[in-house]
Amino acid sequence: MSTEIVNRVANSKLVTFDLEDYYPSGERVLFDIKDWLLEGLVLREGVFREKAAQHDWRQYKDSYVALTCTTDAIIPAWAYMLLATYLQPYAKKTVSGNLEDLETVLYTEIIQKMDVSELVDKPVIVKGCSHKPVPKNAYLLLIEKLQPVVKSLLYGEACSSVPLYRKPKK
Repeated sequence: MSTEIVNRVANSKLVTFDLEDYYPSGERVLFDIKDWLLEGLVLREGVFREKAAQHDWRQYKDSYVALTCTTDAIIPAWAYMLLATYLQPYAKKTVSGNLEDLETVLYTEIIQKMDVSELVDKPVIVKGCSHKPVPKNAYLLLIEKLQPVVKSLLYGEACSSVPLYRKPKK
């Protein structure tokens, strides 16, 4: 009784889509301005501007920077804008928020530019369990991008996937 084992997954038309493949390389930096505030709470414009002018911004070359304040201070929008003017010549991207916010912004831009024409009417499995910090919102943005064009959407691995969507038959 010798029957050949057939790998049905390898022979299927299923396309695996891994968001981790689109992860932009570069250092991520969380820049916390709390140390530039009086007692970590009060922004004094003159002191803040002086610290910004004296800071070595070159260290952020080719980095992705998230500007934040981890205290309960109320930070005016111009403060983050001022820091962004110093970061602009060096950083690849600057956002206000935490590192997950930064990743979400990066993936939003990537997914918006993505050409999905090769996936028209194909079954697509979105790979989970990433080793890089792919934000949850990236998966939702990907669904918005893929659902109008694909035949079906699944999540997980080909051997154990969760069905998410199937295009209605006409």
